[in-house]
This record gives sequence, C-alpha cells and structure tokens, in this order.
Amino acid sequence: MKVIFGLGNPGSKYEATRHNAGFWFVDALAKQHGVSFKAEKKFKAEIATINHNGHKIWLVKPQTFMNCSGQTVVPFCHFYRLEAKDVLVAYDELDLPVGVGRIKLTGGHGGHNGLRDIIPGLGKDFVRLRIGIGRPLSKGDVTPWVLGKPSPDDSISLDRCIDDCLAVMDQMVAGEWQKAMNQLHTDPMV
Repeated sequence: MKVIFGLGNPGSKYEATRHNAGFWFVDALAKQHGVSFKAEKKFKAEIATINHNGHKIWLVKPQTFMNCSGQTVVPFCHFYRLEAKDVLVAYDELDLPVGVGRIKLTGGHGGHNGLRDIIPGLGKDFVRLRIGIGRPLSKGDVTPWVLGKPSPDDSISLDRCIDDCLAVMDQMVAGEWQKAMNQLHTDPMV
C-alpha cells in the first residue's frame, strides 16, 4: 500500500457528517504520526505523507466532494504511476452497522457514489476500508442520513471503529490483508 484516500466532503458544513468517515480515518492517521495536511491544487486535494514502519504512505483527502472523488484519485495515481493494488480507499458504509470496520479487497461500488466515480479510471481491484455508519429506517432518507451528524452514541462507536482500524495499520501496510481482516472482522456484535 502506497496511498490511502480518505473520502468525504470538504468544508466546515460537512466536517462532522457521516459521509466524512474516510476523512476521519486519514485525519486520525495524520494525527498519530504528527503530520499536517497541505492543499495541493494540482490534485484538488489535501495531502500528507507519513512513514509507517519504514513505508512512505500518502494520505489524500479529495476536495472535490464525494461524488467526484475520481477527479482526485485517478490523476494522483496516474501521476505517481500507482496501480490499483497500491491503493486503499477509506469511506463510509451504509451496509455495515454503526462503528463496524471491514476490509474488502476488491469489488464494485455497491451504490457508493465516491467509489462509482473512482472505478472507471482506476479499476475495481483496490482495497477498501469500509467504516460502518448504519442505514436510516426509510430508504428515501439516505441523503439526509449520510449528510447528517451522528448521535453522541454513534459518534463514540465511530471513534472506536477508527481506533480499531488504526490498530491493524501494521498489517495493512505490510500487505498482510488476511491478518488485518482476522483482527478487524472479529467482532462479537456482528
């Protein structure tokens, strides 16, 4: 893994919304490593670089809004000659309960518009870090749900999920995906 794209929506209006779970993950990684993000207009992104156990990893937050994430991801990967196998994309996942983190090694977009915009230019064989935000009770309430703020209890669950994801970074960086999944996916509540 050479780059982690954390998906979300830019601006203070969206900062605390569920759709920014990918931003929260890369923000936590940057904080853990004591680095700050810097705007990079060329890629329409905020970028930081960490050294995790001797591995240089870019942390990238597209500033294009979720539905246009490919406008950052694809040019960044092409510029640095990165293949899909070098990429991890962290994002909010409606199909997982709140606070459940899961790794998925490949696949389609599953209805997620950020992934839908990335796949045509990058392909589908990149690793996903799915951060569960749960689903609203009514199907028609999806947009207000993802653009809404989690309850205090859900915020605690999401913070714990981010911590659980950070706890498997050594395995993810080393490409030990099965070990990372075994640890992250072991959850008696799911």
